[in-house]
Amino acid sequence: MFLRALFLTVAAVSALAVAPVAAREANATPARPVILIGVDGFRADYLDPTNTPTLYRLAQEGVQAEGGMKPSWPSVTFPNFYTLATGLHPDHHGLVYNRMTDPDLPGRTFALSNRTEVMDRVWYDAGEPIWVTAQKAGLRSATLFWPGSEAPVHGVRPTYWLPFEQSVPSMSRVNMVLGWMTLPVEERPHLTTLYFDVVDTMGHRHGPDSAEARAAAAEVDGAVAALLTGLEARGIEADLVIVADHGMAALSSERVAFLDDLVDPTAIRVTAAGAVVTLDPVPGREAEVEAALLGVKPHMECWRKGEVPARLAYGTHPRVPAIVCLVETGWTIGTRDRTDPARIRGGAHGYDNEAPEMRALFIARGPSFVQGGRLANMDSVDVNPLLARLLGVEALPGDGRAEHTLPAMAR
Repeated sequence: MFLRALFLTVAAVSALAVAPVAAREANATPARPVILIGVDGFRADYLDPTNTPTLYRLAQEGVQAEGGMKPSWPSVTFPNFYTLATGLHPDHHGLVYNRMTDPDLPGRTFALSNRTEVMDRVWYDAGEPIWVTAQKAGLRSATLFWPGSEAPVHGVRPTYWLPFEQSVPSMSRVNMVLGWMTLPVEERPHLTTLYFDVVDTMGHRHGPDSAEARAAAAEVDGAVAALLTGLEARGIEADLVIVADHGMAALSSERVAFLDDLVDPTAIRVTAAGAVVTLDPVPGREAEVEAALLGVKPHMECWRKGEVPARLAYGTHPRVPAIVCLVETGWTIGTRDRTDPARIRGGAHGYDNEAPEMRALFIARGPSFVQGGRLANMDSVDVNPLLARLLGVEALPGDGRAEHTLPAMAR
């Protein structure tokens, strides 16, 4: 009953009119559909010929990032999926963390559990996701649960879209995409995004090396295989770009440290803790907090937001708190009133984006790509200009560079 209702929702939402926008001239209508697949939390080394044979084969037949793709920092979900879509680091597109406030939006908090805020364009408008660029160029787009796609960014919605519903099984998500691919050619999307969250969920609950995480990766692999079968049955040749937002590191109750051991907890307002620490001093106690936290501390290093190392590309946006700390990979930093070491288990992300554990999946396969290609130093900001090239539209200026993925393209 639920899926029937959901498919009715697809039809209803698909009928929504896209707000008129000024068209951006496209270089050409894409020769074939472009399908962007996002697998939340799929660490690069999850790719395995036995457990994920379809993804492994696609990587061998197409292009993959050598050693995995580097995410932006902080290596967390919403900031990085929006980076993949916009070609901007979180510090530039404005989604600086999964939970954040804004000095220009007093009394409001963006959080993944807050549907009203998640669907408000005010948090996203500093960037332009690829589906908006496509719509402005007169192309059709469809987004299935991609983070950021529920808001009318710049006043523009995809041609087809759905609000996120985690309970929808992976195979049902594939069937929805195949439904869009079954539309008449004049209604079929040129760009489609497809999102899976099960790998991240199992990695958090059970850890990156668990049987449950392996089973989740195998589930997504099977869903991708079904997508390929469905496209072939419909005679559709597509360019596939398969990405993850970050990897996953194992946690331990023996790798926990407390801010309370360094600073009076009444002197700080913590925005993020765990694998990332960001906080603001209570007014009037700035000098005390800075003296206690700035510099190298056990299992973390902290900076004023304006002094974060350039390699992390973070700290200029007004939504970033006053003090930012990089946590040692695999450690949890919290406060004693909120962090119980006995409950620390499973996996987490958010750590240094240079850490091997944070490296993310990247595969590109289709007629537009070379066979057996490898991209060294692949960065998540380079995905947006790659998608723009495939679609024949002009990518907006950003942090990514189109030339970085030119070796992936078939001549």
